[in-house]
Amino acid sequence: MTTTCEALPRPAPVTAPPARLVLKPDGHSRGLLDGAWWPRSRDLLRELPALTDALDRVWGRITRIAVNPEYWPVIPRKVPVNGHVVKVGWFTPEIDPHKLLLLSYGTGRWDLLVVPPETGAVSAACLMAAASDYDGPPLTASALIAAAGAGRAASTADRPLDPDEAWEYEGGTCVPSAAVPAQAAEVSRLIIGM
Repeated sequence: MTTTCEALPRPAPVTAPPARLVLKPDGHSRGLLDGAWWPRSRDLLRELPALTDALDRVWGRITRIAVNPEYWPVIPRKVPVNGHVVKVGWFTPEIDPHKLLLLSYGTGRWDLLVVPPETGAVSAACLMAAASDYDGPPLTASALIAAAGAGRAASTADRPLDPDEAWEYEGGTCVPSAAVPAQAAEVSRLIIGM
């Protein structure tokens, strides 16, 4: 009796979608935030590799990330990212719950607004534009989220548009508020995965 073994085709590796990320233009004053990240879920182990992979190319190798555990159900201690490991820590009182702190050895520190995954596309775009504004938003990450929530309660920007409205407003605009400066949409920035 002979046994034959046929090689089965290998499945293509599953890659994570690119990070939804907007950063301030290089060379501008920092302000309170350096940009914004809109994760697809609250799973840091699944979300952080795409984020750090994108930022490694822009800011240098990210070595550590710190979060506030308020909105993250599980915080892994280490996350594998394309050939290296990023250490993740959490600090309750020191870090704004809507902010992510990133450190790169020898290069610096960056603070990103974390747009909640459940946020609608219009509101997320407005928050991301405000966080990556030329001079930075005048508000902390939590204050920016709260201001956007107050503006959303007063408008219907996240409701589904009927086909005629969608045609008229294709491309969308942000609902003006104190948190979203008018010039935010005019500044060119790095946009990844949108």
